[in-house]
Amino acid sequence: MSGFEQRNFTDESYRGRAETHTIDTPEQVGLEFSVAGVGSRFVAILLDSLIIFAFFVAEILAFVALAGAATNLPSGGSAGRTAGIWFAAVVGIIDFLVVWGYFALFEAYWHGQTPGKRVMKIRVIKDSGRQITLFEALARNLMRVVDYLPGFYLVGLITMLCNQRSQRLGDLVAGTIVVHERTDEASVLYQTSTTLVAPVGFAEQGVGRETVLPWGQSVTAMFPADAVAKLSGQDLVIVETFFARMLDLPMETRASIAYQMVRQMCGKMGVGVPEGNPERALESMAYQMRSSGRRV
Repeated sequence: MSGFEQRNFTDESYRGRAETHTIDTPEQVGLEFSVAGVGSRFVAILLDSLIIFAFFVAEILAFVALAGAATNLPSGGSAGRTAGIWFAAVVGIIDFLVVWGYFALFEAYWHGQTPGKRVMKIRVIKDSGRQITLFEALARNLMRVVDYLPGFYLVGLITMLCNQRSQRLGDLVAGTIVVHERTDEASVLYQTSTTLVAPVGFAEQGVGRETVLPWGQSVTAMFPADAVAKLSGQDLVIVETFFARMLDLPMETRASIAYQMVRQMCGKMGVGVPEGNPERALESMAYQMRSSGRRV
């Protein structure tokens, strides 16, 4: 452990760079995010727009095919007209959900990414570093109609150029930012859209007991259950935020942050800092907290 370099990640040199956003956690640990610029976001929205356009083209073709088939059927009178009205209503609802729900649902349930954002390796997060909720995704995307004015996101573009974090109006309303993400490596934690999946009963495992998770990863309980119980939901947020962002960090910085977090968490628990990879210790803390029913 003594080999890990210690640094002050709240240094003003990090704050002064327009292309980055640094978050100071309650544990006095700074997490740095690379803010996505206009170029990558423009390409992402273009790709998403093409996907939506392709859907509408497919819908029109299907509608033409159905209309052609309907002309060969005997007239249904008022019943046929009623069915046509209902069909048009259903199509209208689907189109509304596609236009307004595409971005919000993808961002809320697909790690803050739409297909376009995933291709460009960017994603939406809260300015606090955590993943966005459905409400926040809806809020930022309802403002999209204003950002679009007077044509193809001119208001949004001007707003992005006027602030250091490249936030459009929807981002400012929802308190979100769009950041770059590395996807060439896999995270050590298996995550859903908001939380990691904890093995059942892991919190009660004896110290040093290894458990193989359903997806093949092995994890060891490194701390007594009564010690982990001293950690709060906010501590879990900090650990999960680190794992969500660690692939964006240089290895040296990542190791130093992990060491600082382990040292401070162990201080709260009243236990010694374990030897070995500090990320494994953080992983064990997170799984033990989640398994015991801890919520954030």
